[in-house]
Amino acid sequence: MFDFANQAYTLLIITVIFGDLFTRVIVGDAPDYRLGNLLWSVALALSYLMVLVAAPVAGSIMDATRSRKRFLLASWLLTVVTTAALYLVEPGLIVLGMVLIVISNFGYAIGESFIASFLPDLGPPERLGWISGLGWALGYVGGLVATAFALALLGDVSADNFERIRWVGPLAAAFFLLAAIPTFVFLRERGPRRPVKRHLQLSMGFRRVGRSLLTLRDRPGLRDLFLSVFFTMAGIYIVISFTFIYGSQIIRWDESTRVAMFIVTQVTAAIGALGFGWLQDHLGPMRIFRFTLVCWALAVLGLFLTPWLSEQLTGLLNRPVEPQQVFLVVGAMAGLCLGSAQSAGRVLVALMVPGSEAGRWFGFWGLATKGAAIFGLMGIGLLQLWLGLANAILFCLLLFLAALLATLRMRLPDRAG
Repeated sequence: MFDFANQAYTLLIITVIFGDLFTRVIVGDAPDYRLGNLLWSVALALSYLMVLVAAPVAGSIMDATRSRKRFLLASWLLTVVTTAALYLVEPGLIVLGMVLIVISNFGYAIGESFIASFLPDLGPPERLGWISGLGWALGYVGGLVATAFALALLGDVSADNFERIRWVGPLAAAFFLLAAIPTFVFLRERGPRRPVKRHLQLSMGFRRVGRSLLTLRDRPGLRDLFLSVFFTMAGIYIVISFTFIYGSQIIRWDESTRVAMFIVTQVTAAIGALGFGWLQDHLGPMRIFRFTLVCWALAVLGLFLTPWLSEQLTGLLNRPVEPQQVFLVVGAMAGLCLGSAQSAGRVLVALMVPGSEAGRWFGFWGLATKGAAIFGLMGIGLLQLWLGLANAILFCLLLFLAALLATLRMRLPDRAG
């Protein structure tokens, strides 16, 4: 249910509506919006830098004090309040918009690490693929519900429609607030709380992080996994943050195609998360993880070649094939990989670490994913200044290939199958 709830933030704020609103209306540096794109990358990267510092320490404190649920509650409330405040951001108020995005996305992103640390408690190792995939699938269903409602209620992203579209922040906050309540009602912490004096918690957290780094040096499989997750998530964060910006600025789609792309990606992502989640338990998460990386590389290549593919299909079929149509097909392929790659990566971490240390190692998972976000978003932000967004997207292709290479030496422990 937490996955169901937090996708409203991801889609409404980061992917579909507010990112496009920020780059084209709040900043509004037409005709190519390169400054808006860069500032959007900087704001997201700063929020992930905060997570990079905080997540491992918080994870270690959670393990020591058994207080994961309290940390999750704090991150949830922080996200809800600052997301609702996005209503206050008007054209020209760039700094306010960036500050609120930094804080709200920090709360959302660190909450991802907190909720993931509960995964090892939710079932036996041979069922974690299905459980994780179900979570991601429910997330896309939640995103579909929230964003479909927002698109119908708020209309298109434009300066003329600003007074309606600015309500996207309060709408996303309300959905996240209400839909996550079952998590805090029904989810149970493993074992009794172990009180630790507040002034000792931070120093204890840093000490445990230091010990974890030394342990990681002696666990090459886990180290390679975090490296692969780093490259994978760098590419995925670019896709999540820039797909609808790319469609608006490069493909120049109309409103109907924007809505169609949203529906296609959400439905295929839910199908992919469920289907590949089932396959993880039968074929192994490592095989599925590698397969999704190959699919991601092909999807990014298709994205880059969309205009050329449109021309080739027009000649082959003897009828016009618009780039928007090709873009939808590529979006469906990316959607199938979206939840499955993240789900498989989450399962691999759960299978490779002791359950009693889940908070600590999922803190490092959060470190790898958020460090990846900084690397990926700043990379695409700077490259698009130099090459333009249409060419800079090939950076994602290199990231997914690097992630695939990092998995070649990885082996799961015997208990994971």
